Amino acid sequence: MAENNLTEKELADFFKKIRFGKKDVEFLLENREKISATQKTETPAGTSRSGSRNVTRKKMTMLRKRLSERLVSVKNETAMLTTFNEVNMTPIMEIRKKYKEVFKDHHGVGLGFMSFFTKAVTEAMAYFPQVNSQIDGDEIVTFDYVDISIAVSAPKGLVVPVIRNAEMMSLAEIENAIKELAIKARENRISLEEMQGGTFTITNGGVFGSMLSTPIINPPQSAILGMHNIVQRPIAVNGKVEIHPMMYVALSYDHRIIDGRESVGFLVKVKEMLEQPEKMLFGGKDPVEKLLGI
Repeated sequence: MAENNLTEKELADFFKKIRFGKKDVEFLLENREKISATQKTETPAGTSRSGSRNVTRKKMTMLRKRLSERLVSVKNETAMLTTFNEVNMTPIMEIRKKYKEVFKDHHGVGLGFMSFFTKAVTEAMAYFPQVNSQIDGDEIVTFDYVDISIAVSAPKGLVVPVIRNAEMMSLAEIENAIKELAIKARENRISLEEMQGGTFTITNGGVFGSMLSTPIINPPQSAILGMHNIVQRPIAVNGKVEIHPMMYVALSYDHRIIDGRESVGFLVKVKEMLEQPEKMLFGGKDPVEKLLGI
């Protein structure tokens, strides 16, 4: 009060002089929507007009610090390359459109894209086991099981819980496992044990709108598959231009143990099974070829 050079008595006298008449109240009631809209327009939410040049500092969380150390070590200690391809998502989207309600009623969980990708990856591993391998000292360790690490965004940062023996699971089992891990991640209930021991990672930047990226390997693994957003694009089908929902996919891999032939062949195999989902039932083979035993 002293800064304004007004005493409490002077302020009290000032406010006593302020009176709202009946017409003032009626005007406010009649125009409150306009006044409210004007206030919202003049002061957009989240917009600062103070001209401040303040800088905020906060200490990195242990999770973020550990993650940054691991990412830098990957760049320094691996010969990482990335190969790309694109997938026509029409068959999978048609399956989801036709069966999503029945699937949810029967299994109690939604039918997403991640289960199809996980299943395709586990089937492709049988043809390209090098992708499911790791370097341990001067040895190459190849696993006869597939533990898929699924990158999940959590309140404290990115976490990568593991689905154990994904090669043995059905689509419904994979979806239930993903749902359970995602809930735990959002509630910060993921344990260290649940994030250790993966042999391959899948990350989906498409949920954030990413069109294309080069995912970084999750050590000590040797490869990671990156999914991206689905965009309607013109493609050539049997000599004709058609519009289809397309997704770019990226496979980053450690070139020390995975050669170009394995990396490209693996990604092509994944693409084939996503575009012909029935192949997932026959070990990645064409159903007719399986029937004929060729």
